[in-house]
Amino acid sequence: MEFEYNTQRKKLVLPEYGRNVQIMVDHLLTIQDREERTRAAKTVIDVMGNLYPHLRDVPDFRHKLWDHLAIMSNFQLNIDTPYPLPAIDKLQERPEKVPYSTNHIKYKHYGKMTEKLIDEIRRQKNPEQKRALIVLTANHMKKSFLTWNKDSVEDEQIYKDLNTLYGSTLVMPEGFTLSDPKDLLQKKNKPNSNKPANQKNYQKKGNSNRPYYKKQQNQQNA
Repeated sequence: MEFEYNTQRKKLVLPEYGRNVQIMVDHLLTIQDREERTRAAKTVIDVMGNLYPHLRDVPDFRHKLWDHLAIMSNFQLNIDTPYPLPAIDKLQERPEKVPYSTNHIKYKHYGKMTEKLIDEIRRQKNPEQKRALIVLTANHMKKSFLTWNKDSVEDEQIYKDLNTLYGSTLVMPEGFTLSDPKDLLQKKNKPNSNKPANQKNYQKKGNSNRPYYKKQQNQQNA
């Protein structure tokens, strides 16, 4: 018996639907009667929708299914469709080039968000809100520094960089110190759902059953 590998078969246009759906679409092209071909196409659409049951009744998704059917048939399927089919030229268009930001960031490890926070400090007129924003920005800078540089950093370095980005010396609140690195980088531990809710009680219960089991076994042997 000779096996046929997928690499030897016709390349699938949309592999996510599988080869059986592609075979159905190819069979639609052999149906001569237009009405019968349209009914068969609706059946194929239902099969395609069954692959994604949580989306098959969404109107936009139904539209996408008909578009995919047209693509899989290479737009040769002459049937009545409930939605206008996409144009071949539109599908063959090359995507537009994504515009990348060319803004220069002075300290890349602090990121663009730090510069936006500093701009907000410049615009802030309320003294109390300005001090609170300075504290927030300084702690954000320290967290960003520690994220990209695992070594510890002195608070004075953060203040120095903050003043450099601001363009002048910012007055920090009296007695203020930046947050501890452990507090800035700590991660909440997720509970393990596989473990018993009360492991101590579980072990205690297990131990208490052993004498009872031995007692029952001795009675049976007697």
